[in-house]
Amino acid sequence: MMPVRLPAHWTRRVAAYPADGGPTGQAWLATVPGLLAGALDTWRLAPDGPPMTGWTAIVVPVRRGAERLALKVTWPHPEGTHEALVLRHWAGAAAVRLVAADPARGVMLLELLDAARDLRTVPVDEACATIGRLLTRLNVPAPMQLIPMADYLAPHLDRMAHRPAIPRRIVDRTRGLARDLLRPDIPNMLLHTDLHYENVLARDEEWVAIDPKPIGGHPGFELLPLLNNRVDELGERPQAGVHRRVIIAAEAAGIGLDEAFAWARLRAGLEVSWATSLGDPAEVSRAITLQKALDD
Repeated sequence: MMPVRLPAHWTRRVAAYPADGGPTGQAWLATVPGLLAGALDTWRLAPDGPPMTGWTAIVVPVRRGAERLALKVTWPHPEGTHEALVLRHWAGAAAVRLVAADPARGVMLLELLDAARDLRTVPVDEACATIGRLLTRLNVPAPMQLIPMADYLAPHLDRMAHRPAIPRRIVDRTRGLARDLLRPDIPNMLLHTDLHYENVLARDEEWVAIDPKPIGGHPGFELLPLLNNRVDELGERPQAGVHRRVIIAAEAAGIGLDEAFAWARLRAGLEVSWATSLGDPAEVSRAITLQKALDD
């Protein structure tokens, strides 16, 4: 069996990743051919097409007899730790079906979805409503293994307070929202946290989620990815479009509008903090523009 060839553009990007709770990207890449070969042998799979890649994973279409599947290997990092756990928890309801997994190695065997059909192929209003409806099925009570939202956000809020590049008004507002929203009685629901348009693929005539980065918390935290993707469609005055997307998704998901906007503003403030860490002025400007667009 011919080894799977790793796309050069992907290996160049991953090689630059610093360690984040596991090996560096460069060190991990050296293990990927063995991980793929081991999974192909263990699960009796044959490659069935060129690999697809994301920021942290490679996905190889495979066959097992007449069955078409997808073999996914993911770089170890905290956000990906519980992907197999929650896919098993969802059991194929509104999410890609998990066939088998070796979580210690970051290897999963999944149903094969139509990678050519994601929610970028439908009008944005329809896409937001679709994601809202998916959230009603995905946001079930969180498994106990997931980090609670307050614990997840605490280090991000702390780093934000010590980044001088962030406008002070954004720091104060974001930390104030966190104090108001992170109450002991908030729901502890299973959150996908990265449900943007490319992370919803077609299963025949149904839309399902892929690539969760799960935590436990309030469903209002789910909406920001709808706003900072397909940004070109917001035009030069983004506020109306941003508000429209929040309203459509929140109403479809059954999230109160006041809560939806409050959580979106909190996460948008954290997005500004993340953007400043990249050292890219264009990313900072984009994040601040989105944060302003969420204002009343």
